[in-house]
Amino acid sequence: MTRLQDKVAIVIGAGQSPGPTIGNGRATALRFLQEGAAVMAVDRNADAARETVEMANDSARADGAYFAADVTDAKSLRAAVDETMRRWGRVDILHYNVGVNVLGNDQPLESLTEDIFDSVNAINLRGAIMAAQAVEPIMRAQRSGVVVNVSSMSAIETTTPYVTYRTSKAGMIAFSQQFAVRNAEYGIRCNAILPGRIETAVAVDARAERSGRSREEIASERAARIPLAGHTPTGWDIANAALFLASDEAAFITGVSLPVDGGSLVTIG
Repeated sequence: MTRLQDKVAIVIGAGQSPGPTIGNGRATALRFLQEGAAVMAVDRNADAARETVEMANDSARADGAYFAADVTDAKSLRAAVDETMRRWGRVDILHYNVGVNVLGNDQPLESLTEDIFDSVNAINLRGAIMAAQAVEPIMRAQRSGVVVNVSSMSAIETTTPYVTYRTSKAGMIAFSQQFAVRNAEYGIRCNAILPGRIETAVAVDARAERSGRSREEIASERAARIPLAGHTPTGWDIANAALFLASDEAAFITGVSLPVDGGSLVTIG
C-alpha cells in the first residue's frame, strides 16, 4: 500500500453526488490516500470534499486536505494549486474527474442551445485545460509529474444523443495527447481514462430521477449493454486505473486513452 508514497496529488472532483454508490472522484482520492499520497481533495461542494477526506482519515497514515473550487473559474483552480504548494511544496499528480451530462442539461443537436454548450464545455473541457495549465510550470520545474484526465467511452462510441458531452470528452483526449507530447521532455506524463457504464450516483441515480424510472431499472439496462459479465462496475474500477497510471508502474506510458468499460468499445472496433 505504498505505490504513491511521498507523492502529492490534487484530485479535482473528489466530492460525491448523493446516492448509494461511490463516485469515481471520491474513490480515486481514497485510493491515492491508501497508497501513501498526500491528497488535496478539490470540489465545488466543500462539504462533499471534506467528507471524502474524513473517510480516509480513519487511517493514521492518511494525509489529506480539502479545498472548495469552481472548475469554471481558472482563478479558483489556481488557488487550489497554490494551497497544495503552500501545504506540501510540490504537485506530483493532477487528477481531473469533473464532468456533467444530464446534470448539465446537455441536449441532442436539435434542442441544444449556446448557453448549454458553453456551460458543459466550461466544466468538462475548459476546467481540465486550466487545471493542467496551473500545474504545468510546477511539474516542469520538478521535471516530473503525472496528469490523468477522466474522459469517457462516449468520446468514441456513437450511441449517446448528447452533443456537448461527447465532443467535450473527445476534446479531453486530444488535449491529453497534446499535453503529453508538449511535456515529454520534462519527464511529465499525461493520460486519459475512458469510463464505460460505471454504476455511480451521477450515471444512475441522476438518470432515474430525471426519467421517473427506478434506479434498479436504469442500472439493469446499463449492465445489459456491457459485454464482460460477472462484475458490477463501480468508482473503484476507475480509481484503480487512475492509481496505475499515476504510479511509477506506468512510467513509460503517456498519451494513451485507457478504456475501463468491460469491453464495450471492443464491440465497435
